[in-house]
Amino acid sequence: MTSETGTGTRRALILRGGWEGHQPFEATDFFVPFLEQNGFTVRIEESPAAYADAEVMAATDLIVQSMTMSSIEREQLDGLIGAVRAGTGLVGWHGGIADAFRSSSDYLQFIGGQFAAHPGVPDGERVLDGDGNFVDHAIEFTELGRKHPVTEGIDDFRLTTEQYWVLSDDYNDVLATTTQAVRPGDPWSRPVTSPAVWTRTWGEGRIVVATPGHRVDVLEIAPVRQIIERGILWATR
Repeated sequence: MTSETGTGTRRALILRGGWEGHQPFEATDFFVPFLEQNGFTVRIEESPAAYADAEVMAATDLIVQSMTMSSIEREQLDGLIGAVRAGTGLVGWHGGIADAFRSSSDYLQFIGGQFAAHPGVPDGERVLDGDGNFVDHAIEFTELGRKHPVTEGIDDFRLTTEQYWVLSDDYNDVLATTTQAVRPGDPWSRPVTSPAVWTRTWGEGRIVVATPGHRVDVLEIAPVRQIIERGILWATR
């Protein structure tokens, strides 16, 4: 399915789909008015096949991706990475970007972080889906994050939702972190700090990843929404 809205001079491509528990349709719809108000024509796609369309990708100034899990073909991934290398921005949140296309090592290198778990709920209480894995946790800004355009002026804040334990590398510019505590029954013996918000350049393009955003109610929380909206403006070609 393809749809297009707005009459702006800049072009945004929203790719959405994958696991329905992350509300990819409702979540991306939440940001469409912001995009249109900031001069974007918005094209919406529901398959990564759009990434293989060279004409579409060459005309795209920003990609907003919300596609948890799923799979991607080599030609599609090449189109995505090639567009960002040429200057197209890429923004996403939660599993829609940090747990997308998990079988592709090239995608994981490109994004710079991979969801590993959302720990914190004691043994015997964990569930695969639903709110049983929600824990209270802090999002704390780094020294870089306190002066970066995406996060400057936003205070540390707390959330009760999934807390992502992310595997990452040193090429990320980490703007905020979250620390997983050690609780009775956990197999790790000391607290583990993971990136919660980071940016990454790839060629001429900018990437912004925010791990909060399990569902729309999290995206509606002021600092989470502000990080993503600022990320959209910062990453755009």
